[in-house]
Order: sequence, then C-alpha cells, then structure tokens
Amino acid sequence: MKTNFLGLQLKNPVIVAAGPWNRDGEGIRRSIASGAGAVITETIVSEPVLDAMPRIAYNGLGAQNIRLYSDVQIEGWEQEIDIAKSKGGVIIASVSAHTPSELAYLAVKMEKYGADGIELGISTPMGGELELIASDSEKVYNMTRCVVENVKIPVMVKLSQNATNIPKVVKEIKRAGGSGVSAINSIRCILGVDIENRAPFLPTYGGYSGAPIKPLGLASVATLAQTVDIPICGIGGIESYQDALEYILLGASAVQVGTALMIHGRSRITEIVEGLERWGVENKVKDVKEIKGEALSKLKSFEEIKIAPLYCQSKSISCTDGCNKCIEGCMYGAIQRKDVNDIIVNKNLCTGCGLCTFLCEPKKLFLDW
Repeated sequence: MKTNFLGLQLKNPVIVAAGPWNRDGEGIRRSIASGAGAVITETIVSEPVLDAMPRIAYNGLGAQNIRLYSDVQIEGWEQEIDIAKSKGGVIIASVSAHTPSELAYLAVKMEKYGADGIELGISTPMGGELELIASDSEKVYNMTRCVVENVKIPVMVKLSQNATNIPKVVKEIKRAGGSGVSAINSIRCILGVDIENRAPFLPTYGGYSGAPIKPLGLASVATLAQTVDIPICGIGGIESYQDALEYILLGASAVQVGTALMIHGRSRITEIVEGLERWGVENKVKDVKEIKGEALSKLKSFEEIKIAPLYCQSKSISCTDGCNKCIEGCMYGAIQRKDVNDIIVNKNLCTGCGLCTFLCEPKKLFLDW
C-alpha cells in the first residue's frame, strides 16, 4: 500500500519514528531493512548532552522515556547518513533547537548530508521553553518559515498534544510553507511510583508513549484533518496494522512507529508492513489515498449524535457463558438474565449508552445506528 507523503513516494505508509533505535547509520539501516517506507533519525541538536541513567520505564501498557537527543555531533551525521543510505531508503532528519536560525542551520546541514526531508521537533514532554513554543503559533510560524526558506527538501513539524490550540498552530505551519505535520509527540508524564521505595520509577518527568496514548493521537489527527488540508503523519500507540489503518481512516497519509519497536524489536515493523500489504490485497487498496479520511464523515458533533437504542431491546439474546459483564456494567439496570441461557434488555430502562456492546466479548449486543 504505497503513499505520497510530503511529496516523497513511499512504498508503504509506515515510518520508523525518531528515537534511540535510529541513533546512528547502522541503526537506521536496520530500520530500513525491516520494510519501513521511511525512517526518521534520532533527534539532532547543536550541542549533544550526556544521557541520564536510567532513562526508560515500562509498565506493560505504556512507556516513559527521558532520552532527549542524539549524542552524535552534527558533523558526525554526515558519515551516519551515508552509512544509512548505502542500501537505499528514505531518511528524514529530526532536528530540534530553541531559535529559528539554529533550526535552519541544522536543517541545512542535514540536507547537505543527504536527508530526504526534515522533521522539526518544537516540543519536549519534559517541560520548559520548548513546550511553551509548541503552543505559540507565531513562534511556530517563524521557526517553520525560517527552515523552509533555507532548504529545498520537505519540512514537517512535530506537534505536541499538550498544545490546546493545535488547529491554530497547524494553520500557521501551512502558511509558513510547511509540507506537513506529525502528531502527536509523547506526553508529559510520571509513569508511576514505587511504593516500597517511595520514589517515582524515573526521577523526573518524561514522555509517555505506547498503546494508552492512541486515542489522543487519533483525536489530534482527526482534528487536524478537519481543520487544514495538509499532509498528516499519525503517531501514538501504533502496534499493529489495524492501528495504522485507524489513523489513515481519520486522515493520516502515513504513520510513525516507535515504542512498539522499542518494546518488541524491529520485527514488529515488518509485521505491521506485511499486515497492511495483506489487508490492501484483500480489500483491493493499492494506495493510501484511496481510503484516507473515510471515517471522518462519520465523526459528528455531540449535538448531531442521535439516540441509538440497543438492537436487542425486548428481545431475548442467547448467552450461555454466564459472564454477566453486561449486567454488572449496566449503570441503568436495563439488562437482566432471563434464564440460564438468555439475557434481555429492558427498552424502558436502556438509554443507548453503548457500554455493554464493548463489554460483551462474543459481540452479541450492538447499537442500532
């Protein structure tokens, strides 16, 4: 399932996100070999800093990561990108800085070294000045414009979910000549606290990523797609080809995968790519543009949602496993067990909230939309 993203022709819409797994040329080359359509370098800065240790915590659901930037000096990336591209592949350089001129300087260097595109990291989940910049549409405009004016390769901007004015920010990115946006960056978090030691798992704030942030990523992508006509790369909790398709159906032209690779290895990238290929063949979809945004038309405002009664109101539904999840979860007492083998929904009590349709594992309950 090919896609055109930022004017780059990609063999598939799966992009390996910026992160320590792409910290050098060999790592990037391995990511390319996994089958990804493109790979983004670890974030490059003017003055690399030493890493803190430990820097990653994981609770089985999401991860907190406090690794900020690449530890490779700017000039060292000339060799690393050369190594990375030795067997082909599309490479996007992730760069971060506090000023427009510094961002442009880094982008020009990366273009010279062979990068095919630039991703601007204008936020950090650790807080501080960059987090404020991500919410300031005028500053984002100036940063984007400065980079666009100094390079010939496409430039996209990575957006933070912490910015409450994402639609305004993305409009300024397009006005500045940005080729696209990626959303969302990891979210500021404290993953948890070790009760025995009375200390957080990691001793500072960090970026929360993984499956739990997918709903936030999906909402951000849908909002952007409904606001501005600009290419979008969806990020957040993509662990399967189905997750990737959800982002595409809400308006993304491509997706980025990072945490799933970190937890499961690069084979997960291959699995996602192969899953998309199978799905594309089965559904006769050869290009992302054929299905991009198809779910947006079914996304309504709260006021537009009609009351949706359960299909099985006043009808007996065969249910023999005795799990009772729908009965126990019904806040309105509308579901009862008629006998050992059947349940029934009281139409006078059911409000159509829909919770039971998700609690029912055999999927015998569903809303009549």
